Amino acid sequence: MLTVTVVDYGVGNLFSVRAALEYCGVDKVIFAKTESEIINADRLILPGVGAFMDGMNGLKEMSLIDPITRYVKTGNPILGICLGMQMLGTQSEEFGLHQGLNLIPGKVIKISSEDISGNSRKVPFVGWAELHLNTSDKFKPNILSDLSNKSAVYLVHSYHFVAESENHTLAYYDYYGLKVCAAIQRENIIGVQFHPEKSSKAGLGILKNFLSI
Repeated sequence: MLTVTVVDYGVGNLFSVRAALEYCGVDKVIFAKTESEIINADRLILPGVGAFMDGMNGLKEMSLIDPITRYVKTGNPILGICLGMQMLGTQSEEFGLHQGLNLIPGKVIKISSEDISGNSRKVPFVGWAELHLNTSDKFKPNILSDLSNKSAVYLVHSYHFVAESENHTLAYYDYYGLKVCAAIQRENIIGVQFHPEKSSKAGLGILKNFLSI
């Protein structure tokens, strides 16, 4: 039986994620609120919408930070979605400086409202964007491996993840000259800034690839 555990810490779009997972063939989706549910997971998803501070506070209040860290050390895969991806990083500048899970070194900063020429960008970014994939053999195979370059995904965000090492960047999208990180990976730790559950065929394919790890 194919089972996926989704961290339920009060900040996340849980039911659309569950619906997408079930469409992809998952037999059982567990909404985890306890240490044992997380530690014993085969595959773990950390979803999230909203502010970084609220997300980290939700994990702290439910004492889930240590279980997630211990789960990662088992080698089983974890997928952060949207805010969940950002919380995989070291820290965020959203509404002050806040510490993340520090599973992939990097900082979350605000999308600049101007490009280098002074032209305005709309923030938050809401809509579809084409992915530019990292074709390095280092990342093969990965959850984006069978996507064609410039496959479109759906995003909603005002802050973006800047990895310390480009070796951890799986894909980015171009927002008027700004390379915005769209997917990251460090060993069994994976994150996507976009919402695969809302990204049509491409997004469902990415979830299926995560299930095959």
